[in-house]
Amino acid sequence: MNYGIVRRVLGSLLVVEAILFLPGLLIGLYYGETSWQSMGLSVLITLAAGGLLLLSSRNISTNVRPKDGLMIVALGWVLVSAFGSLPFMLSGFIPRFVDAFFETVSGFTTTGATILYDVEVLDRGIQFWRIFTHWIGGMGILVFSLALLPALGIGSFQIFKAESPGPVAGKIAPRMKNTARILYVSYFSLTIAQILLLKLGGMTWYEATVHSFSTMGTGGFGMYNDSVASFNDFVQMTLGVFMILAGFNFSWYFLIFRGKAKDVAKSQELRLYLKVIAAATVIVMIDLLLRYGLNEARAFRDAFVQVASIMTTTGISNHDFTAWPYFSQMILLILMFIGGCAGSTAGGMKVIRILVSGKLVRREFSKIAHPRAYSPIKVDGRILPNEVVAGITSFLGLHLMVFLFGVLVISLENYDLMTSISAVAATLNNIGPGLSLLGPKFNYAFFSDFSKLFLSLIMLLGRLELYTIIALIAPKRWMDQS
Repeated sequence: MNYGIVRRVLGSLLVVEAILFLPGLLIGLYYGETSWQSMGLSVLITLAAGGLLLLSSRNISTNVRPKDGLMIVALGWVLVSAFGSLPFMLSGFIPRFVDAFFETVSGFTTTGATILYDVEVLDRGIQFWRIFTHWIGGMGILVFSLALLPALGIGSFQIFKAESPGPVAGKIAPRMKNTARILYVSYFSLTIAQILLLKLGGMTWYEATVHSFSTMGTGGFGMYNDSVASFNDFVQMTLGVFMILAGFNFSWYFLIFRGKAKDVAKSQELRLYLKVIAAATVIVMIDLLLRYGLNEARAFRDAFVQVASIMTTTGISNHDFTAWPYFSQMILLILMFIGGCAGSTAGGMKVIRILVSGKLVRREFSKIAHPRAYSPIKVDGRILPNEVVAGITSFLGLHLMVFLFGVLVISLENYDLMTSISAVAATLNNIGPGLSLLGPKFNYAFFSDFSKLFLSLIMLLGRLELYTIIALIAPKRWMDQS
């Protein structure tokens, strides 16, 4: 293990995080709030810690091996979450470390689970930082730093592979820093477009900005206790559309920019993603019409926004869906596990894995009639390598095992079964709100400190897609590779 390079990258991450505190500090100053002081102190503490790590890692080898990348990613997310808790604790809005850590992990992992009963009492600076964590974590604070790492002489593709969500990580440009820049150009562009549309819909610039950060990061933190229910239809539908766009594979935007929109349109993953959203929206809409007698426009809006929110693991709400019929709630529970597309800011198991698993099931049925037939798994006309297929199936199995183990642990709290199930489903798949006691009108504050820390680990497992964290806690494997 190259501990020197690990210290250097982690130090760089803390320096970047200290810089990212500054917008919240400036907002606090602008509105004349005392929160700017806690933000400023957080900057100094985080900058000092990052500087010490950088000073302790001079004159080292800059080669990043796979196990170094895993270590950097796993510890990086824990470290930035710990230091990201400082503004909440120093300001007094979330004085306890466990609660502040849970809130920050939820922010950076774009989960949106909260322990706060009233988010409207937060100072603007603290409120901005809380929501800004979604936007930072959406594409990954580590990917954000990739453009900076080459200046330190550090190769970064191993970090990118360890952090990127989805079964296959690959460059879309010859140099890794260019890949990061291309991804962030798309990310910035969509965010700015959404801000302009939300402002056009009647939001203030501040409201439009923070809600764009929340939806593009597929996080769900908001500035109002009713999430987005108080906004007009245009705003809610705009949020729904951009949540769906945030669930796209971001490499598709690069292909569209290169004039290859037809290739993107042919993607089987994209088609399945949109079909699931459309089907779920229609089913929930019909259920709401039959059960509650809503008018068609209202039923469509509520169904579309909530389906888009859960499918993309954003977690914003325009209605208390725990009051919906159980059938519609079960549809939402299923969507929690599917998630967005690979290479998106969304969580969940990812549509591509569902697509491949469906093809595997169909192949097994086909083998009953044709046992000797050669039936490779193809996606978009290309044969998937056996190791990719094996990786997808093993991930699905591991995801199920972690989910069941998580439910078993949370059930020790002795709350009702749906609360335990949805708590793990909502955190493992980075959604936030769940069902029963965890609906949009409730939060996670009633859990014990142990459960909050456990669910924080579950959120990290979900964001880093299980293997990175599991590799981190398997030192015997590292020793064998040293």
